[in-house]
Amino acid sequence: MSKKLLVDVDCGVDDAQAIMLALAAPNVKLLGITCVHGNTTVENVCKNALRVLQACNSLEIPVFKGAAKPILGNSINAGEFHGHDGLGDAPDSRAPGLDLVQKEGAVSAMIRIVNENPGEVSLVATAPLTNLALAVKLDPSLPSKLRGLYIMGGNTESRGNTTVCGEFNFAADPEAAYIVLNDYHCPTYLACWEFTCYSKLPWVTLSYTFQHMCTSHLVNISNLRALIGPVKLKALINKGARNQYQPLSIHVSQAQLACYWFV
Repeated sequence: MSKKLLVDVDCGVDDAQAIMLALAAPNVKLLGITCVHGNTTVENVCKNALRVLQACNSLEIPVFKGAAKPILGNSINAGEFHGHDGLGDAPDSRAPGLDLVQKEGAVSAMIRIVNENPGEVSLVATAPLTNLALAVKLDPSLPSKLRGLYIMGGNTESRGNTTVCGEFNFAADPEAAYIVLNDYHCPTYLACWEFTCYSKLPWVTLSYTFQHMCTSHLVNISNLRALIGPVKLKALINKGARNQYQPLSIHVSQAQLACYWFV
């Protein structure tokens, strides 16, 4: 039986990798992608999610537009770590347009999908938690109907990647993070920043991964440049290693601590 998955993303390059990993897992059914502000504007997030789905021949998966800003305060500028558009600024004349985004909003879709599949959906959040916070305020029973919640965010050792001690996803909407951690009384798992720092993958592994994606037709080679283009030196932890954030949290969502994709 396939595991039902719903992902909430702010689709940068790392989120793109996470979506591809979810699509590649034979025992996972991706029910939809909800988009939220974060690495770039929510409009760009929607465009990027559609580009990833097109590259993976999976445009039948619905994409929903969500919150454009945090609950309180102003959005944090993510800079151009993932490029100005969040996906490496690689032009693609064949990129899908926003007309393919569903008319239904992300928060409404999240509530509906979970209620249609009570106890079966694993929700993976790899972005600021604004959509999740709004959803639980609209439907307080939502967490009780989830199979599990998997969050990429926060930290445990006061080690930050945005401020001295602030991790980006939680810092981008701290009120939403507070609401989610207090109101989601379901099995909840955090892939925090320190987890990422301690789980490095060598570049040769990344090279093998993308080669496998191309040779197995999981991604169109002409679109691959957009997914790996904006890697920068500050993404390195040590010489020859890169910390993998979203892909690891996707593997946790499949209840597998070992990254079988890379074996």
